[in-house]
Amino acid sequence: MVTILALAAAVLYGTADFLGGVASRRASVSAVLAMTVPAGAVVVVVVALLGEAPWPGGLSGSGLGTPASLGDWGAVGWAAASGVCGTAGLIAFYAGFAAAPISVVAPVAALVSTVLPVGVALAGGERLTAGMAAGGLICLLAIVLVSMPPARRGPRPDAGRRGGDRTAVGRPGAASRLRGLGFGVAAGAGFGLFFLFLKNAGQSGVLWPVAVSRTAGTLAAFGIALATRTRPWRGVSGRTGIIALVSGAVDAAANVCYVLATRAGLFGLAVVITSLYPGMTVLLARWVLGERMRWLQRAGLLLAAAGVVLLTA
Repeated sequence: MVTILALAAAVLYGTADFLGGVASRRASVSAVLAMTVPAGAVVVVVVALLGEAPWPGGLSGSGLGTPASLGDWGAVGWAAASGVCGTAGLIAFYAGFAAAPISVVAPVAALVSTVLPVGVALAGGERLTAGMAAGGLICLLAIVLVSMPPARRGPRPDAGRRGGDRTAVGRPGAASRLRGLGFGVAAGAGFGLFFLFLKNAGQSGVLWPVAVSRTAGTLAAFGIALATRTRPWRGVSGRTGIIALVSGAVDAAANVCYVLATRAGLFGLAVVITSLYPGMTVLLARWVLGERMRWLQRAGLLLAAAGVVLLTA
């Protein structure tokens, strides 16, 4: 069950990232975030109100239930922290794309966001069989390969700019790669803490922890929009606005599947499989936008399939 739920989370996360990326091509990142994050919060809160008693309320903490006592309010803190960390990770991720090579930022972020929670799981006493360990390592490699940027037909438009950061042929220099490493680590840490904190919050329920997480993320997104003097309703309207709203709703559904996966089995296993979400983003970019896939990305998809088989054998 944990494999099915984690794969569902990966597919949904990858789809949400694809839709968010499409919207970000047509509007500013802060404006898109200020729409996607609240959209997911509204969807989860409505579903939680329809499917659960108000939190806290006298239901048990099993299944989709709410915490049983005020003592479970500690889960609120974990959920709120996960929302803030997730939004901070997105900001660092997109800022890295704007200031450094994507080929450095994306793989580093993907690796850190997986290794951090898995390391915590192993330190907490989770033990994997030899086959599962091999499958996990293969999946880590697959995540890095799939996260590589798509093939380009020529050098980046900003190639040769930024002083000495790039060579004459448009390849990133040492300073640019170092910035990419920093942004990648920051984004990966934000995403990794999001996975870890949301898992902790999910011990007391499913829908309400996700709802609190999305609400906290919404406040963070609005704060960023306010700080950058961005008005979400400007530039994110019509088709772009619809795409942004759908992205937020799909991402919220992914949060729910992820929490369910962490409750169904080993946390490390759930994180590794969920972290394969870049594969879905790459496939959608190929199918919908016609973007070419690098041979490294194709190899990553094959390794991902092999890794999942080993993890679930």
